[in-house]
Amino acid sequence: MNGHSPAPQTDDFAPLMRRAIALARQARWQTWPNPAVGALLLRGDAVLAEGWHKKAGGDHAEVDCLRAAAARGIDPRGCTLLVTLEPCNHHGKTPPCTEAILAAGISRVIIGCADENPQASGGAARLREAGLEVITGVCEDECRDLVADFHILRQGQRPYVALKLASTLDGRIATRTGHSQWISSSASRQEVWRMRALLGAQGGGVLVGGGTFRADDPSLTARLDGYDGPQPLALVLTSRLPQPDADFHLLRQRPEQTVFLASPAAASSPTAHALREKGVRVLPVGSTPAGKLDVPALLARVRQDLGCPGILCEGGAQLGLALLEANMVDEFHLHLAPLVLGDEEALPLFRGRMPLQLDEGLHLRLAQVQPCGEDIHLVLRPRQEG
Repeated sequence: MNGHSPAPQTDDFAPLMRRAIALARQARWQTWPNPAVGALLLRGDAVLAEGWHKKAGGDHAEVDCLRAAAARGIDPRGCTLLVTLEPCNHHGKTPPCTEAILAAGISRVIIGCADENPQASGGAARLREAGLEVITGVCEDECRDLVADFHILRQGQRPYVALKLASTLDGRIATRTGHSQWISSSASRQEVWRMRALLGAQGGGVLVGGGTFRADDPSLTARLDGYDGPQPLALVLTSRLPQPDADFHLLRQRPEQTVFLASPAAASSPTAHALREKGVRVLPVGSTPAGKLDVPALLARVRQDLGCPGILCEGGAQLGLALLEANMVDEFHLHLAPLVLGDEEALPLFRGRMPLQLDEGLHLRLAQVQPCGEDIHLVLRPRQEG
């Protein structure tokens, strides 16, 4: 025995890192194009201060945490700073967080995941060079999930894609007659409206297929009490354009915020021209040589022509499946209701494939599980390679 305590393991800090992750999630989709980041100031196991990045251009999580400590008269010298993402090491809209950490006299930094942005990376190495103890890889997968949107947006080729569906316990989204209101609970609907509001504030959109548009006549708005912010764009992928005088909510109430994504032939038709005169946008979307929807081209057009940083796809079954098959769903929100229909003719979550073996299915990984009113809210993500 040498009398020294054993070196701390990354698992020792997991509960605290998950607290920092929860802080960061408060500002998800509000920091775009920056990542969502959370931070804690610790002395031993005691949390002295908390911080998170609240909006683009504002203080980063590390600085926000140190400012919170200063406001409480806490001296951070010799303390530990825990942060979900490697501190930045470059001058952007704000100075490097590494310099703020060094100036504060922090002795140890615990990091969730490395910053893959080459412009900002190198923070861990800079801190180690200055003599600080640096521990990395705490809740690494969860912290990486937290900044998945940042990496997609940084590439600039397509919007970040979230898929949202609500189903019964037996995987049905509507009865055989198409009746679906309401499978999910009021709390689940509030959560979806919150996501729509966050997207609207960032210039994002809500995407549905033509079948959902015609069957449900949706408004695709955030209907939260007291919310008067911008609404998301309404994106409708359809093979059949409606007539401009058709009795749909989107055409009556917000044509200027409605975009139809149709075949090149439909987008150049007289109906498309008449819709444009009403204020609706109609954009052409091509197909693959096999005649299927060209999902990458669709998303590229939404990003480039509309400036959408993110979209929330709310159906239908074939559109959601097309996004999954193209590996273009970054997060899948499934609101599972405690309801069983037991009817094989009821509409399923997905349809259109015929795998003969289980390994031919589309595999996802479970990232989060939480109750939402009477429902269970599952968040699934692409399965990680390796």
